[in-house]
Amino acid sequence: MTRPEVQRWAAFTDRPDGGNPAGVVIGADELDAPEMQRIAADVGYAETAFISGTGRRRGIRYFSPVAEVPFCGHATVASAVALAGDLGDGLLTFDTPVGAVEIVARSESGRRSAAFTSVEPWVDSLTDAALGAVLDLIGLDAADLDPAHPPRLAYAGNRHPLVVLADRVVFDTFTFDPSGARTLMDAEAWPATIIVLHALGHDRWEARNIFPVGAITEDPATGAAAAATGAYLRAIGAVGPPARIVIEQGRHVGRPGLLTVDIPAAGGITVSGGAVPID
Repeated sequence: MTRPEVQRWAAFTDRPDGGNPAGVVIGADELDAPEMQRIAADVGYAETAFISGTGRRRGIRYFSPVAEVPFCGHATVASAVALAGDLGDGLLTFDTPVGAVEIVARSESGRRSAAFTSVEPWVDSLTDAALGAVLDLIGLDAADLDPAHPPRLAYAGNRHPLVVLADRVVFDTFTFDPSGARTLMDAEAWPATIIVLHALGHDRWEARNIFPVGAITEDPATGAAAAATGAYLRAIGAVGPPARIVIEQGRHVGRPGLLTVDIPAAGGITVSGGAVPID
């Protein structure tokens, strides 16, 4: 069997050296899970998406270099933009491991973007033990948290622990041990990222997403986490839906990206951004 081509895209950016790189494999129908895993490991990006089927509704699976991931927002955006090159703009539906996700591809001024709407999100409490472990990981304590935004566990395709830090300098300078992060995330069955946020204003946030896989320690732009953040802000009453926020991410790892999050009164959260090919 001949391996299908691996396309390389940067999502949530208009620059090849910004945002979050994603592998995209169209025509992955004959690949089994071990082969997908091998390809994702070879690519080395946070995730590679594998697309099966034809037309405007297709199957999709996501693999990091070390494991399958239930859902990946940036690879979803990259995949939609890649498919729109052949199919044209408009509505696509991806049958993901967590359910059907609708995504709309658009063109403007020669650039393509895409907006996906997450599956039904939920937000729950974060246990004291889990919160303590996250704070220990990043070398902080409860006094560093923003009292207006309590820690939570948020889901919009993946389960993410989420904490908000009050001080910008603390947010910029915290460090963590990647192997310790991996041990914690595996023990808690957190398949994607640990979300650490700082409020830049009422409708603008900056995020750092801890995600130790292979050579990666922090994810540059995390669509699933952005959707979970929108669900979190709605659940704690920090926004009045319908609302739009913008999340900056990736500055700390040299790949700045921008994620736009639309928060309705109920239902899935919509996350949008651009994608460009990586030469």
